[in-house]
Amino acid sequence: MFRLLRNLLAIIGLAALVVGGVGYFKYKDFMAALDPGAAQIFQDLGGRYMATLDPGVAVVRTVPVKEGLKAEDVVDSLKSLAVQHGMLFVGESPFYKQVEAVTGKPYRFVSFYSFCDAGVGAQMIEYNSAYSAFMPCRIAVAEDKNGRLWLHMMSLDFFIHGGKPLPPDLKAGAIRVRDALDKIMRGAAAGEF
Repeated sequence: MFRLLRNLLAIIGLAALVVGGVGYFKYKDFMAALDPGAAQIFQDLGGRYMATLDPGVAVVRTVPVKEGLKAEDVVDSLKSLAVQHGMLFVGESPFYKQVEAVTGKPYRFVSFYSFCDAGVGAQMIEYNSAYSAFMPCRIAVAEDKNGRLWLHMMSLDFFIHGGKPLPPDLKAGAIRVRDALDKIMRGAAAGEF
């Protein structure tokens, strides 16, 4: 009986080693096919998700607006900085007005502003038309329940580094757009023009 148990446990141990070895090599091959920055992106995204259990926090960049700035000033700053950083302002959706029209009640300021680099956008769509669902890039100006303004934007890092490597020229353009949008957000949050 003892010998049977020992042999059974040895077989289970051997099977676990085989399965673990196969899993390791599959994981290694999978990671080798991804962009070199993918592991860090997944770690950062997973860390933010685990800390908050909120997928919005995990995939969104958020910048607090400097106290005393009005929403209109932030919007003017966004548009001005977009020009300086080579981004086109292509649209506005005043969500708070839509809520007020539907509910008949005042609503705090929440509005979405769309920006685009048409050249990089075209490259992205040529690479994979599914990326068109994320265009144009948007920055939300949102007043929280306490009256504080915030800027929110979907992080582009996952799209840049989260899968197989992008073609070098597309990756460079996407990084340039990400960096420009980040500068626009940070500048507008500080009241720069």
